[in-house]
Amino acid sequence: MKKELHLDSYDYFLPEELIAQTPSLERTKSRMLVVDRKNKKITDSTFDRLPDFIDSSYLMVMNNTRVMKARLTAIKETGAKIEIFLLEKINSDTWKALVKPLKRFGIGKIAWIDKEIKAEVIELIGDGEVLVKFSPELTFEHIEKYGDIPLPPYIKEKIENPERYQTVFSKEIGSSAAPTAGLHFDEEIFKKLEEKGIQKTFINLTIGLGTFRPLSKNNIVENNLHEEKYFISSEAAEKINKHRQSGGKILAVGTTSVRTLETNVKKYAIIKEGEDKTTHFIYPGYEFGITDAMITNFHLPKSSLLVMICAFAGYDFTMEVYNHAVKNRYRFFSFGDCMLII
Repeated sequence: MKKELHLDSYDYFLPEELIAQTPSLERTKSRMLVVDRKNKKITDSTFDRLPDFIDSSYLMVMNNTRVMKARLTAIKETGAKIEIFLLEKINSDTWKALVKPLKRFGIGKIAWIDKEIKAEVIELIGDGEVLVKFSPELTFEHIEKYGDIPLPPYIKEKIENPERYQTVFSKEIGSSAAPTAGLHFDEEIFKKLEEKGIQKTFINLTIGLGTFRPLSKNNIVENNLHEEKYFISSEAAEKINKHRQSGGKILAVGTTSVRTLETNVKKYAIIKEGEDKTTHFIYPGYEFGITDAMITNFHLPKSSLLVMICAFAGYDFTMEVYNHAVKNRYRFFSFGDCMLII
């Protein structure tokens, strides 16, 4: 088996102190590693210099999903606390969720969220997932009022400002995690990019907890990815297609944007508006249909996201880039630094 199709090839040494626990003081002050795929060149820079490395030939495509405050605390009549982690809304009063501890909150058990909303487990799905029925209906207003932002498991510190785990362009509430490549943008850098003629458009992919799950099967090809919903508006589809038809290039901001675009273009040959679901897994050997460049953070070992980056920039070169990042003390994962891969 080729090394790039073997899971162990995607492991790398990462000192724990390089896992960013807090966001940078300013969004655009993160470091940025500029990765030139064609010339195998690496340049150390900072994100506020992004306009120096791209021009108006690029259209930026960004995921405008917003992280919901999915972590709820409920109290049983005994006084025991139960954590309900919302995953997906099934219908008006029922959600797919994770509950802890599951042994104390099985089928038919009741708990209350602030004595206002009753939560009852009605079905065990598997892999720790359950169906929870809420009465009255659990609205997004309730979630914003009672919930907490679900930071990734490798972030141990409490975030002082929860908005720093949201992009400044977040809009559609529903994700369990942030599209972290977008965290580096602020209104000032958007203005600088616009002054240079660099346009942007927005799509939406609802990010699930599966994004944090490591791959498990040694043969990369045998792994199956979690399902995620996406939506592309008619405006975004038209803008992307016109830009491509005029010879322009697509800069995907984040792996979630890459996954959405590649799923859609592989199905329709062009970008088509509408709502759909994706389980698209991109690994070495994949031919990208629309992505010419991407902005992305540094990803976990043995993750599907690292595998995607290796498919885009080449396995050997990507691992060289990661070794450079570790050696030069870049900050990793959600609150960490980023790469511009061109």
